[in-house]
Amino acid sequence: MRIGIAGAGVLGRLAAFHCAKAGHDVTVFEPSPPSPGPNTIRAAGWTAAGMLSPIAEMECGGPVVRDLGLRSLALWQDMDKALRSMLPRPCDAVSPLGLALNDSLMVCHASDAGSAQRILRLLDNDPDHMIELEARDIAPLAPMLKGTLHAWRLKGEGHLHPTEAMSSLHAALPQVNWRWGARADAIEPGGIVSNGESLRFDWVIDVRGTGASDTLDVRGVRGEVIVLSALGFVLHRPVRLLHPRWRVYIVPHPDDRLVIGATEIESEDRSPISVQSTMELLSAAFSIFPALAEARVLWTDTNLRPATHDNLPYMNVEDGLIRINGLFRHGWLLAPAVIEKALGDAGLR
Repeated sequence: MRIGIAGAGVLGRLAAFHCAKAGHDVTVFEPSPPSPGPNTIRAAGWTAAGMLSPIAEMECGGPVVRDLGLRSLALWQDMDKALRSMLPRPCDAVSPLGLALNDSLMVCHASDAGSAQRILRLLDNDPDHMIELEARDIAPLAPMLKGTLHAWRLKGEGHLHPTEAMSSLHAALPQVNWRWGARADAIEPGGIVSNGESLRFDWVIDVRGTGASDTLDVRGVRGEVIVLSALGFVLHRPVRLLHPRWRVYIVPHPDDRLVIGATEIESEDRSPISVQSTMELLSAAFSIFPALAEARVLWTDTNLRPATHDNLPYMNVEDGLIRINGLFRHGWLLAPAVIEKALGDAGLR
């Protein structure tokens, strides 16, 4: 069948991967280039740390996010194996997704211990997913973490590298017709209008994020991240700081880089990061990792996350048209499971 996909973010690339592997003829429409740079208008997945934290994200997404996220952890591992067999890699140990699922840490200052109680209640102190750590257990997991923190180990969580993942999904699909610089101006069951050209397909998959706000009740929520160079800084797993005001995480990336994020601001402003956000994110990170005092700011980035009224994913399948949107702050976490369900419901897998 002929499949037209509007949007080449994480959802669009995953949909293209599965549809192409199933033998369908796939065309993807995307207004930005294949690898757009920071602070340009592009898919929200580019401005992300790539955390895969279904347990910690229950704080704002509840059981829906947990269940879809846990399924996605397995699907990302399957995807990693598939891409390893499809792409040339310099070393078998190098993941084409930058995938590492060796748990994450959730921490809080003693004065903010109450901030952890909501997640603990949501989990009902489930030892299969969350382990409270003694002080002596923290250093082996994160040697540079401040020793006076309360900490929990979230089993099975981890992260990937968004840029590597996006690039690998693109490189693995030379048979796909990637139409870069082509915006999907209008969408209907079985049809896409792009740059004045009306094209027909057996199925259309609309994953445009905030670009679909003309047809769906979806809003943009501003998120900001900071990328640091921290030579000699040792961190092998994501760390999330629980705080009464901030949801702050620090995620290790290759080449001694760290991603600190992210703000969550009810605004569709795409301008550069504010002084207030910069100070709050860096102060929060420094409060748990004092060694970051000598790190260097490489760049900052902002983008708009697509969100529905309840901040939960939206999916609708009708004859000839699939719409997926509203992954909010959970794009990388939820995308594989949501795509699996949508394509399964449509009979495209």
